Amino acid sequence: MTDSEEARSSVYVDTSVFGRVILEEPDKDAIRHDLAKFDRSVASRLLRVELGRLARRENVVEEANRVLDDVQLIPMDEEILTAAETIPPTRVGTLDAIHLATAVRLHKAGELDALMTYDKQLAAGAREHGLTVLSPS
Repeated sequence: MTDSEEARSSVYVDTSVFGRVILEEPDKDAIRHDLAKFDRSVASRLLRVELGRLARRENVVEEANRVLDDVQLIPMDEEILTAAETIPPTRVGTLDAIHLATAVRLHKAGELDALMTYDKQLAAGAREHGLTVLSPS
């Protein structure tokens, strides 16, 4: 394997994680510590919408933009949206189903090592699909 082909560790991060960071929640340092263990953070493009709305509501837009600068955003294509319509478990909410479908696709492609979330339903759904789930505290 050449340097350019070297495997990189990656973590999928949902809005519940970065919301805690931009809102200066007590576990933000634990989050940053665990994120530093991975070569890259990835998320659905949905993260930009959700985090952007939260940031505008709470007047922390600059912090949200700094956080998003370090995240590889995955486009919400037709394949992901179609998968989100039916992905089990059904108890996962609509927007989280998009996050879950995105993470599962990356996981099946061997491009994802873990999913970081504080959402209990998303975490349970991710575990059902064989993903390692992190919730730093």
